[in-house]
Parts: sequence; C-alpha cells; structure tokens
Amino acid sequence: MSDRILENSSPLDDAIRFQDRITMSSVAAAVEKGSGVLAFQPIVQSGRTKVAAFYEGLIRIIDDTGRLVPLRDFMPQAETTELGRKIDCLSLSLGLRTLAEDPSLRLSINMSARSIEYPDWINTLRRGLAEDPLLGERLILEITESSAMGMPHEVQGFMAEVQGYGISLALDDFGAGYTSFRYLRDFCFDMIKIDGQFIRRISASPDNQVLTRALQSIAHHFDMFTVAESVETAEDASFLIDIGIDCLQGYYFGAPTIAPPWKTPPSLATR
Repeated sequence: MSDRILENSSPLDDAIRFQDRITMSSVAAAVEKGSGVLAFQPIVQSGRTKVAAFYEGLIRIIDDTGRLVPLRDFMPQAETTELGRKIDCLSLSLGLRTLAEDPSLRLSINMSARSIEYPDWINTLRRGLAEDPLLGERLILEITESSAMGMPHEVQGFMAEVQGYGISLALDDFGAGYTSFRYLRDFCFDMIKIDGQFIRRISASPDNQVLTRALQSIAHHFDMFTVAESVETAEDASFLIDIGIDCLQGYYFGAPTIAPPWKTPPSLATR
C-alpha cells in the first residue's frame, strides 16, 4: 500500500515533504545550539488596560540564516517528539534568564505536559530556582489543555511540586479540546486561558458569547482567574470587560515582540 501511495504522490507533495524535513532538521540544529529568543506579548487586566499585568514569552527559533522560523512550520510535528521537549527546555531557560534580569517582571512560559517527565526540563527549572528561589513567584507555566488531559495523574503530581515554589499554573487554550471536567475539578490551575476561537468577533457572535460565558462560569466556580486570548478589536475588548473577564490578551493590546516592551514601553491601546 505504501508503494502505491508513493507512486501516486505528486511533485508538489514530494517538494512539501522535502521542505518539511529540511525545516525540522534546521530547527533541531538550532535548538541544540540554543539559538532561540522569546517574543513577549502583554496580558492586561480588565480594569487597567494601559498596563501589562504580565507578559507571555513565546519561543522563536532562529535558523542558520538568522531567520525566525514560524512555529506553525515545526511545532505540530515536534510537539510529540523529543525535539518538542528540547524546545520546552530552551523556552524555560530563556524565561528564567529574563526573570532574573528584571526583578519587577512577571512572565508566563508555555510547556507541554509531556515535558513533566523529561529530566532535562525539570532539572532546568530546579537549577533556576536554586539560583534564585524568588523567581518562582513571578513565573507562570502555561500547559496546553490537550496535553494536560492526556496525562492527568502526572499533571497533578507536577502541580504539587511547582506550586510549592510559588509558581502559578495556567491551562492554555481552554475549550479547544475535549476537557474532562472530572479532571478539571481535581486540578489546581490558577488561571484558565479561553481559546481564541471563542473570543474572535465575540461582540457580534451570540454563539461565542454563550460559550465564553459558560467557560468563564466554570473557571470562576473553581476559583480560577480568566484570560481571554486573541482579543483583536475594541468592540470585543469592551464586551469581555463588561462580562467580567479578568484579563485580556491579543493584538489589540500588543503584538508579540522580541524587543522587551517593559524596557521601551509600547503604546497600549485602551478600551
């Protein structure tokens, strides 16, 4: 069967597969060298939209040509492999270094639940906190909903350790997958980030309004802070503020930038 598939593949398919292999090889080499940076995006409180409550540090990989490789070109393939774990290690290392450089900063870093059992990742965290135990109080770890629900018992044990360091935990992309509410009840996430598919155009979409209110209600029932992702217009921001969403994130308040915005504050949009 595989021979028939290859026989029927088009030159375009072959070219795409070849380019994917080149990209993955380039990303793997860059990660091994630690060639990456964080792009920072502000998250603002509903009542204080001119000031960032904290920033999300989004990993950007730099290839040999100096190009920032788009996440969409490699992260879906890397997510379930060891390369994904190494990317999480690099992201965490860069985040800890950034926090150490600025004691006034609060920063969130993305990770997959799969990295919980990757020794290099947890050792990176422990080394950073051993050098400065107070870093934990300014670090937020964002775990994707899909990965967390795939290994709930491991996540619960992990939570017990990291929250002992004062680290906050966020459930990322809430609502994007098939959340097991039984596990959500047992988890101890500090905040929930509502997936952007429910937030975009929410001011004009009754369906998104109902779904977002439902996700917000679940979060508040479990005493979890709410963050709306992908806020892109003044109308959407206004609606979310009015219904009581705690924090907002999206291009309306600032795009991700590799230049630390707290050093040269950007002009944040207001409601």
